[in-house]
Amino acid sequence: MRLLIILGAGGHTKQMLRLVDLLGPDYDYHYVVADYDTVSEHKLRRPGPVYRILQPRQKRRGHTDSTFTVLRKMPRALWQAWRILRQARPQAIIGAGPSLQIPFALVAKALHIPMIFIETASKVESLSFTARLIYRLHLADQFYVQWQHHLQSYPRARYAGRLL
Repeated sequence: MRLLIILGAGGHTKQMLRLVDLLGPDYDYHYVVADYDTVSEHKLRRPGPVYRILQPRQKRRGHTDSTFTVLRKMPRALWQAWRILRQARPQAIIGAGPSLQIPFALVAKALHIPMIFIETASKVESLSFTARLIYRLHLADQFYVQWQHHLQSYPRARYAGRLL
């Protein structure tokens, strides 16, 4: 089975690499990283092609891109996601919460590719913007949280423990 693994940066990547370790060598892994991320690709322990995409919503030094900036970047990110999905042809997409998942979730829905969303473990009190958007728009076929108390507010979510 071919899986497209969406790596964010930092903690998102660490969680996804932990999941890949747990899944083991029986899958054909393909990876997505943000175009600015120079670290995640070098941390891969299981081989596979790496695709780069414009991240529609970036956080830098305490500043998050404005809604206008995100909307301006989104068409390009959607186009890149479509090209990557057509090239990689995954049977499923898995990610742990970075905004990179939004263009993939939208295109995957149109192409009928299952999306597995795992909210990052760092969001203890409330869900991330990406998680809330994907949950409310029903863009994920499976939606996991890493904190059991989130199930009270998000009844369609599943809890399967934490990746870290």
